[in-house]
Amino acid sequence: MSTVEEIIALEERLRRAELGPDPAFFETMVADDALIDGLRIKAKIVAAHRPSGGPKFTRVTVNDMEIADHGSAAVVTCTGTYEGPDWSGTLKFMRVWHKRNRRWQIIAASIVK
Repeated sequence: MSTVEEIIALEERLRRAELGPDPAFFETMVADDALIDGLRIKAKIVAAHRPSGGPKFTRVTVNDMEIADHGSAAVVTCTGTYEGPDWSGTLKFMRVWHKRNRRWQIIAASIVK
């Protein structure tokens, strides 16, 4: 499987984890030292995806995905549209996936409204 194919599959797992919600995905796939908008907030991200009162989103779609393959790293840009009982909207994402010890993890990301 190529890097791009692996990242496409991981991005689909991420989309489904948003719908779950599935905190285990974020616990595993976000590196402990990941920088999200310049902050180390992995615990906050995992906590935000804990199921409390049911699903947070009823629909998540991803558009305009581009993947830049850098060998052991990949940069993903995309637009995500979220629909849910508490919040609906569109966000722009940039994520950096890094493969170390044969395992991909998000090591950096940026989110723009």
